[in-house]
Amino acid sequence: MTGHGAAAGTGPAGSGDPAHDRRALVVGGGLAGVTAALELADAGLEVTLLEGRPRLGGLAFSFKRGDLTVDNGQHVYLRCCTAYRWFLDRIQGAALAPLQDRLDVPVLDVAHAKGPRLGRLRRTALPVPLHLGRSLAAYPHLSLKERAAVGRAALALRSLDPADPALDGVDFATWLGRYGQSARSIEALWDLIGIATLNATADRSSLALAVMVFKTALLTEPGAADIGWARVPLGDLHDTLARKALDAAGVRTELRARAASLTRTAEGAWRITTDTGHHDAGTVVLAVPQREAHALLPAGALDDADTLLDIGTAPILNVHVVYDRKVLRQPFFAALGTPVQWVFDRTEASGLTDGGQYLALSQSAAQDDIDEPVAVLREKYLPELERLLPAARGAKVRDFFVTRERTATFDPAPGVGRLRPGTRTHAHGLYLAGAWTATGWPATMEGAVRSGIGAAHHALAALGRHHEHPPPGCVGGTPSRSAA
Repeated sequence: MTGHGAAAGTGPAGSGDPAHDRRALVVGGGLAGVTAALELADAGLEVTLLEGRPRLGGLAFSFKRGDLTVDNGQHVYLRCCTAYRWFLDRIQGAALAPLQDRLDVPVLDVAHAKGPRLGRLRRTALPVPLHLGRSLAAYPHLSLKERAAVGRAALALRSLDPADPALDGVDFATWLGRYGQSARSIEALWDLIGIATLNATADRSSLALAVMVFKTALLTEPGAADIGWARVPLGDLHDTLARKALDAAGVRTELRARAASLTRTAEGAWRITTDTGHHDAGTVVLAVPQREAHALLPAGALDDADTLLDIGTAPILNVHVVYDRKVLRQPFFAALGTPVQWVFDRTEASGLTDGGQYLALSQSAAQDDIDEPVAVLREKYLPELERLLPAARGAKVRDFFVTRERTATFDPAPGVGRLRPGTRTHAHGLYLAGAWTATGWPATMEGAVRSGIGAAHHALAALGRHHEHPPPGCVGGTPSRSAA
């Protein structure tokens, strides 16, 4: 998937000023921007990182609510996310976001005719695709016929190439229908995973992106889909440790410095103007959302920059509930037969120590709920939690609140692949980064880190600098092994 944009940057080989050519500006302090800044600095450039917010981390951050430290949303990654795992190592945070020993996802169906039924999606050490065979054979949320059909569809999916442009124009549900997947199979398996990773239901997801997720996570290596998540607040990783790594690398970080314009100086350098002044450099990486990038791009930087405005967005809602007692004895579970999607225990990570329990509900593809008042969401979700967790029926709710990310991800709708630009632009020294660029991935932490690596390495190549240790499989936005 090459996306819409430019192949190689055109124009002079540098700004004409050696001092400017040693300098780089990165606009945006999310995972893409932090990654690009670290890579550029590690290669010897003088890097300044500009972030409009008072913190780093982009949309994966934490904030204080009373005595609790709250993540704006639950974020997970998989063992196959090689770029994000490299990022955690680079900021010395891997031990704070460990992986499961083996994939194990409890799935609770509360709408079953005979009462609530618990199943599990877990793997063995057998080779692919046998590693999931035992789990699927015993999966109680599908009939024997449906399980057999799932196996046939998985084998067919394994032969597809997510980089095939033809797949981008087809929705995932249509393809699943061709391979005999029932509505129940889509609900209890394909959407169970797909909504959480793509932020869209199968009928609204590009087949190319769905193939990337399912093929990479479930059909490459036995352990590829093992799940990892932060056991500390995300801000400890993406802000505190990231800032420490940037400082150690010599990156100058300016917070509350929103880029207002990007222009060329008379000497040929790039100039970023903020509310507090301006910065000049020979290299610029725009690691901001697509609409912000569109507003900053100079004329001619892309073949048709207005296509960036055609990349839609999709919301994620997170529901936060603090009980006065323990109501869940597992770290997380997924749910069927209820509006609730995934529930995580965030008690320890939040700092809650008085015997209560803090649960976070992660609700992807949340178009129907994203603008509902808190009171309406409370009336909707508290009874559902009581259906799922009998212990919650007698528990007191100490706190209930929601966090909303209305533009949490780009919309993975069919056709989005042709809209996503590559890293390089037609303007020499100007590069794009962000999960919305043409990484071949859906909008994930993995995709964001990969985009930052790709932008930095293209910039270094244009400057004739060789980076000694590029993360394996992560250069240039080429799809490699990763998923959610």
